[in-house]
Amino acid sequence: MARFANLPARAQIHAMIRRRTLIILIVALAAKDAGAQGPLQYAPQGEPDIQRVEAYLNGIHTLKARFLQVAPSGATSEGTVWLERPGRMRFQYDPPSALVLVAGHGFVVFRDFALNQTTYIPIGRTPLGILLAEHITLTGDVTVTAIQRQPGQIQLGLVRTAAPSEGSLILAFADAPLTLRQWTVIDAQRQETRVTLYNVELGGTFDQRLFNVAALQATPDGGNR
Repeated sequence: MARFANLPARAQIHAMIRRRTLIILIVALAAKDAGAQGPLQYAPQGEPDIQRVEAYLNGIHTLKARFLQVAPSGATSEGTVWLERPGRMRFQYDPPSALVLVAGHGFVVFRDFALNQTTYIPIGRTPLGILLAEHITLTGDVTVTAIQRQPGQIQLGLVRTAAPSEGSLILAFADAPLTLRQWTVIDAQRQETRVTLYNVELGGTFDQRLFNVAALQATPDGGNR
């Protein structure tokens, strides 16, 4: 509470809520405790489906979508996500949120402009780094821990083979045609942060200022006004 001591009571509450939200994001994307596993416990079967997913993900170079995020607490937030492989992503949260997440230059960067705080995590230590690889391979460095099929849907549980304790990732796809609809990041305590995509646009080019990590120190829009 020391950092909030000089704020009015209402401002203290808002600042604490923002800080908790930022902590949830950090924990979900960089879970370090042992045993981080997704809830799907079915043995991987049907390698053709895994190969289909692999080919589909490698076919995505750029993606833009609206997103709805559900935090472990049940709190929801919305915004716009841009993904550009390899290695670039941006979550721009709608106002009044003061949070921005940018992946670029080998790091995932969380910026809370309200609290003037920035956190850096190596992209290779986050489950979402699997999606941003130059070439996505769902064998070897990545292990498919589970696969589940439902009518019109396929879900895959993924971990980094050498470091499953750093978090797990569940990808959900609509089928026929195969389309990425949702991902869920799960920490060691089975706390889930779920992101659902809608109004998805594939292809096109993005202003590279969206992924400018250094610009996050200046303005909430990353200098891309």
